[in-house]
Amino acid sequence: MNSPAPAKMKIDFVSDVSCPWCAIGLKSLEEAIGRVAGQVQTELHFQPFELNPQMPAEGQDVGEHLAEKYGSTPEQLARNREMIRARGQELGFTFTVGARNRVYNTFDAHRLLHWAEEEGRQLALKQALFKAYFTDGENPGSHEVLARVAGEVGLDAVRAAEILASGEYADAVREREQFYLQQGIHSVPAIIINDKHLISGGQPPEVFEQALRQIAAA
Repeated sequence: MNSPAPAKMKIDFVSDVSCPWCAIGLKSLEEAIGRVAGQVQTELHFQPFELNPQMPAEGQDVGEHLAEKYGSTPEQLARNREMIRARGQELGFTFTVGARNRVYNTFDAHRLLHWAEEEGRQLALKQALFKAYFTDGENPGSHEVLARVAGEVGLDAVRAAEILASGEYADAVREREQFYLQQGIHSVPAIIINDKHLISGGQPPEVFEQALRQIAAA
């Protein structure tokens, strides 16, 4: 008897490269996808969301930014940082303590990710950008960093630099951002399966695994 064909699933992962819970959510989702391999065939797309669209190019101190935005005290920030670091460690992702000391504008990173999707290297670029920011403490708004990271994941670094120096893909990224905002997405990560099932937040792998199995069964 032949085993049934795997259920096909489109997954839109709405996120920002400067969002730690998005890095956690992606690692969790990837682990869950690995657990259901054979039963579920996934097609993963990264969709743009900017946590700080008004952020200037030079960025802002992360402690100052979070205090202004959420009213967080230094003690709360320290607790949150430790919780994020521990969750990352469980999933095999390194949040380097003290590496991420500024918040930057990420619009150009989203333009590059849009291009990377066309080139079939979007997942690799997304993973590398999370590492560049959270593990290595680099600026994900820097054209130099972005072009170099693109080259490291097998994209054409010269073409990446050309895109960054121009306004290419800016309209497409803004359109997608607006689409998800209009769908009611105001916090990330937001994981949308087959355009209708929404899972919010950096959930543990078990939550994603259960959702994938349930949707596949239905």
